[in-house]
Order: sequence, then C-alpha cells, then structure tokens
Amino acid sequence: MKQLLIFRHAKSDWNAPYSIDHDRPLARRGVAAAKRMGRYLARLGQVPDRVISSSAVRAWRTVELAAQAGDWPCSLEATRELYDTTSDQVLEIIRGCSDTDSCLLLAGHQPTCAALAGRLIGRAQMRFPTAAMAGIKLPQDRWGSVRWGEGSLVWFVTPKLLKSVM
Repeated sequence: MKQLLIFRHAKSDWNAPYSIDHDRPLARRGVAAAKRMGRYLARLGQVPDRVISSSAVRAWRTVELAAQAGDWPCSLEATRELYDTTSDQVLEIIRGCSDTDSCLLLAGHQPTCAALAGRLIGRAQMRFPTAAMAGIKLPQDRWGSVRWGEGSLVWFVTPKLLKSVM
C-alpha cells in the first residue's frame, strides 16, 4: 500500500508586496498553521518519505516550515507543475514517483487539492481550507498503478481543529 498526503498551502498574505500571484507570501497566521501541521504529522508518525511542493512561495514556505517544525528527515522538492494545474496532471506526477517512497506528500493549491482528494477516494466533494491536510491510503504497491476511485480517506485535519492541542 501507498500513502498520499495532500497538503494545501497555508494562509497567504494578500496585503504583502508581490509582483505576481506565484510570489505571494504566507501571512503570520499561515506560518503558525504550517508549523502546527508539521508537528501534527510527526506526532501521528506519518512523516512523508518525499515531499513535492508547488514552487509558489506560499506553498513552498508552507512545507519548509512544516518540515522544520516536525523535524521531517525527507527530501523536499519544488516544481512549477503543481502550480495552476489540474487533478489529472497531478495524477501523472504521482504515477511518476519512485516506488521506494511509501508515503508521498504533495503541497499545492485549490481547487486542485480538493479535486485530487475527491477523485482518488471516489466522487467526493471536499472543502479544503488553507493548511488542511488529507491522508489517503492507496491499495497499490506502485505509484504508477494509482487510479481514480481506489483510495480511502483515512483522516482529514485542519489547523483550526488542532489549535487547542498543538
């Protein structure tokens, strides 16, 4: 079995100076949420083997902060392919991953996070607030075999749910 973690970037700062949407930074609230989610994964014992993030500043910074706060010993990589993309395109990224990784975390944006999670577990409609994370079990032994509708949603958590405990 494989496990996929889908992580929407934390709250961004719409009032910060940036020239293009790709460069929009995190808000102070987003920084705290990213760290909270990183600690949560570590305490849950589900630290990813590999992280692939959108190259957008807000997504990349979210995974950097989460990984630091949770002391994740995995590699982090950024790609523009997870910025302004579709769930079909993300499925192709998943299918191209190394089978040596049993737990993969993808960090990205809406509406792709909700569409990806919903299609992997069936025809679910999901609301995916900022810094939300979904844990999905996939029955395949190879990433290249992942198909729509065969995953199981194991957990879904938001920073707000963890605020009083983390």
